[in-house]
Parts: sequence; structure tokens; C-alpha cells
Amino acid sequence: MSEKAKKPQKLKARLPRGFVDRSAADIHATNEMIDKIRKVYELYGFDPVETPLFEYTDALGKFLPDSDRPNEGVFSLQDDDEQWISLRYDLTAPLARHVAENFNEIQLPYRTYRAGYVFRNEKPGPGRFRQFMQFDADTVGAAGVQADAEMCMMMADTLEALGIKRGDYVIRVNNRKVLDGVMEAIGLGGEDNAGRRLNVLRAIDKLDKFGPEGVKLLLGPGRKDESGDFTKGAGLDEAQIEKVLFFVGIKDYVASAADLAKLVAGTSKGEEGVEELNVIGALVASAGYKADRIKIDPSVVRGLEYYTGPVYEAELSFDVTNEKGEKVVFGSVGGGGRYDGLVSRFMGQPVPATGFSIGVSRLMTALKNLGKLGQAKPLAPVLITVMDGDVESMGRYQRFTQALRAEGIRAEMYQGNWKKFGNQLKYADRMGAPIAIIQGGDERAEGVVQIKDLIEGKRLSGEIEDNATWREARVAQDVVAEADLVAKVKEILEAQAEDRRRAEG
Repeated sequence: MSEKAKKPQKLKARLPRGFVDRSAADIHATNEMIDKIRKVYELYGFDPVETPLFEYTDALGKFLPDSDRPNEGVFSLQDDDEQWISLRYDLTAPLARHVAENFNEIQLPYRTYRAGYVFRNEKPGPGRFRQFMQFDADTVGAAGVQADAEMCMMMADTLEALGIKRGDYVIRVNNRKVLDGVMEAIGLGGEDNAGRRLNVLRAIDKLDKFGPEGVKLLLGPGRKDESGDFTKGAGLDEAQIEKVLFFVGIKDYVASAADLAKLVAGTSKGEEGVEELNVIGALVASAGYKADRIKIDPSVVRGLEYYTGPVYEAELSFDVTNEKGEKVVFGSVGGGGRYDGLVSRFMGQPVPATGFSIGVSRLMTALKNLGKLGQAKPLAPVLITVMDGDVESMGRYQRFTQALRAEGIRAEMYQGNWKKFGNQLKYADRMGAPIAIIQGGDERAEGVVQIKDLIEGKRLSGEIEDNATWREARVAQDVVAEADLVAKVKEILEAQAEDRRRAEG
């Protein structure tokens, strides 16, 4: 008995974990947002640059190969020359490589921006993806903190350009040097205490989540959460904890600046950091940016690996509803700081740099929550229907389509089965086409076309219930000469736009 031929297995369509497909609506919303951000950056004198998705793994800094495959944090592969290359983890390390490689051709200060996808080889979770977009701006070659102050002002202007009003955001500023000064003041300076310093900084970073009491436990013996899990603390004594909590508890920097200066007195980095914060505060105030927009906030802890001076974070302060239906503050949508050591890794000489990164996907979610993005959908194309399939007729339909496109009007000639005309109008309805163009044999003989205003037709169809009345009225339909097609379409589209403006206003 012959063996029955096996039916070939159908391939299962499946999306890799931690990645998402993006719809037309999401892409249009992202483009709208990026265009607004780009205009602010260019207003400040920044120009674009683009770096590739892949970099040599050692160029990414902290993600060096550990064994046979570098797989901590990055997606990597070995090239045919046996060198490891990785998908970029952020946009900053590639910029540092670009600057170092082209240092003799680049005009300093180098002010640049770029948007693009970055990739994290991490465990995915709700709202945590392995591929997401960032939009960065950086100044390389400017050592003064006026460059950091300007970054903070540009972040504030960018959020306002996106429709986020004052009071709904704040740019919070701290300085890594002040943090280092506080660590030295409590006896945790030097390389020997690097691990304990990191534990203290991580505890400070939990201030928003656990409050002062929770941070106090994390700075001391440790903290047990509601589930009973215990997190070992940094092991500081009461006097050390008091100094750290004073530092992160500063709400009014101006009122507390003198006490902070006393705390870090005698530590060169701490004194330098306080002075830099004072200069940033004075510069932004002089430019008209009050504390409700840019605020000196010692509780900001970010970029522990490579920030060397001022650090700043853009935080949204309005409430949103999370997946559990709870009201929570939206929080951070971007941040940055001074990273003077990153370019220097390639150069063997100091190269100052500062910049910030906006999390595009996260900020887009915030803007949608505020109703500031994705409200206006792009207008669907005008549909040129197909009544006859001969070459001459098809040529005419295509000519109508191209005439509309030449005037900047989105237009589409129907490409499906033209013999079922009812399906063409269903297709127009599903995609939201504003107008349908129809020309059968009779119209072609007379050199005219029928133009259906589908938006008006849909509106009026609810007002005329009797079919006879509908046929007699020929609602929202007109017949014009072929030569008048474009002008009539423009007229109808403008009338539809005016209706939308009135409905919104």
C-alpha cells in the first residue's frame, strides 16, 4: 500500500515576544509627534545625523562580550570576520563612536539630533518592549553648564510644543557631582566603597515609589515588602541616613542651598556640583523658565553608569489610568545629562558632551491620554471606481487618478474585481473615502463623470428614509465635464473640511 503523501505543514504566523506591529494610525501619530519635536530642535540650531542600527559590540561600552556570546542587554551576532556586532542599545553610544571617528571633520560644538529604534535583549512584559523609538539631542564639545541649561529649556519647549501645558510637566535637574560629594561626606568616597555607593543611589531612586520611610529602611538594615520579600539595605548608620534623607528631601532648592553647601563642604566634587546647579538655576531663571517648568531636585538619580555632571528628567505630573484601573501619575518620558567620559573612551582625551533622550512610544501614550495626538486622522484617498475593464476605459480612469494626484489630492483607482461594482462602494465606505468618481459607458460617451460626496451622502441618508425620495433627490451626487473633475473635487473636499472645522469649533 502506497504511503499517502503528507500534507505540507502550514506555517504559523506569530510575532516575536517583546515586539509589536504598528498600525497606520500609530505611524501617523508618531510622525506627527516627531515633526513637532524636530521643529523645536532645529529652532535651537540642531541638525540631524543618522547612525546604523548595528555597532561593534565593544563600542556600546558596558555591554562587552563576557564569553562566547555577549547576550546581556543586547542582541548580538558574530560577523564573517569573527567580530561581534550588536543592535544598538541606545542612540548615545553610537553618537560617541561617530564623533570620535569623524573628529577632525566635525565642527565643535557639534549640535545634533536623531530619531530611531533601539533594541534591548531583556525579558519583555506589559508596556516593556524589546524594540522602541527614541529621539535624542546632544551637544558635543561644550564644557560649560550653559549647554546643560539649554538642554533643559529645549526639553520644556518641546513638551509645550506637543501640547502639554505648564503644570502638567516639570524638568527636574540634579548633578552627579553633588551625589558624589554627599557620598564622600558620609564616608563612602573612593573605589573601595563603589558597591555601597551604588546601593545608596539605588535606594534614593526608590523615593517616589516607597517614600522617605521606605528609603530610610533601604539605606539602613533593609526593607520587607507586603509579600514578605526582603531587600537588603545599604547598611548606613543613623547619622549617614539623616544626611542622605536631608539631601533627597530638599523641596525648595533656593531655601536649602546653603545647608546643602555645608553638607558637601570640603568635597571638591560636591562643591563643584552645587556651584553648577546654582549656575543652571540662574541661567534658566534669567531666560524666563520658572521653577514650575525647570526645577532643581536632588532626588533625581539616573544614568549611574556614565553621567558625570548635571542630570535631568522630563516628568509628566498628570494622572492616568493603568492596566489595573488605578489612577497613577504618568511619570518620566525622557531625560539625559552630561556624559563627558563617553566620547573620551575612543579619543584618549577629554571630550565634553551633554544630551537628552525622549522615549517616543511612552510620550505618545501620554499625548493620547491628553487627547493631544492622533485625533486628526489623515484624509482617506478619493476613489476612482472602475466600470469597464477595456484598455481605453482603464486609461481614462488612470488619467483621472493622476490628475488628482498632480494637484496634491490623495487618490486611488480601484484595483480589485471591478465587475462587482457594489463591492467598490463598500470598499470606499470601509476606508472612509470622502469622494467616489464614477464613469460608465454613457458618461464616457458624453465626456462627463459622476462625483459622489460620500461624507454628505452618509449624513443625508439618515434624514431621507423613503427610497423613492432618495432616488429623486440624487443626494450628494453631481455630474461634471471631465475637464472640471479636479476643480469639483477640490470644492467638495474644502466643503467637507469646513464642516469638520465647525464640528470641532
